[in-house]
Amino acid sequence: MNIEQLYAYCLKKKGVTETFPFDDNALVLKVQGKMFLLTSLKSWEEGQPTMNLKCDPTEAEYLRAHYENILTGYHMNKKHWNTLQLNKGDLDTPLVLKLIDHSYDLVVKGLPKKLRETL
Repeated sequence: MNIEQLYAYCLKKKGVTETFPFDDNALVLKVQGKMFLLTSLKSWEEGQPTMNLKCDPTEAEYLRAHYENILTGYHMNKKHWNTLQLNKGDLDTPLVLKLIDHSYDLVVKGLPKKLRETL
């Protein structure tokens, strides 16, 4: 997976917007104004791509225990966010896409009913 594929995949989801709220390096993808993915453009350029994704706390612990390259969320709430190191080899594209979907779905589930209904 490259950054263009990631970007295209995420923007196909309903209600997704891109922002750079911190600096011109940190791409944040949001659904209805709530973050579900954070990635550093510089990390992709340097061949060390990472991304932060929201995750159910129980699932997050399981993933961290079973995948060497899924870590607690860097600069995020350690209970609810994971950092994926994509270039290390044990994270294939189907798994990464599944985790992106999970993050998106968790955020949508937490939206007020009125906002969910607009999706």
